[in-house]
Amino acid sequence: MRTTVTLEPDTEALLKRLMRERDLSFKQAINEAIRGGLTSSPADREPFRTRTHDMGPPKVDITKANQLAGQMEDEAVIRTLRGG
Repeated sequence: MRTTVTLEPDTEALLKRLMRERDLSFKQAINEAIRGGLTSSPADREPFRTRTHDMGPPKVDITKANQLAGQMEDEAVIRTLRGG
């Protein structure tokens, strides 16, 4: 089947890397990528892990951060409603 595909820049970069690493043509690389994505199951994939970093104690008091954010949002709405 012949079709036109528009690749996003990050996908294009991944595809080009696959082509280089495995010495594949564009057609071979895209077919391999699609086939791999459609035939793999979630059990085959490594679980996602979020890396954490200790950033030390906070430098500002954030205990009332939501209250402050709410007040700032209220002020912005009031300014908008007043036309300024």
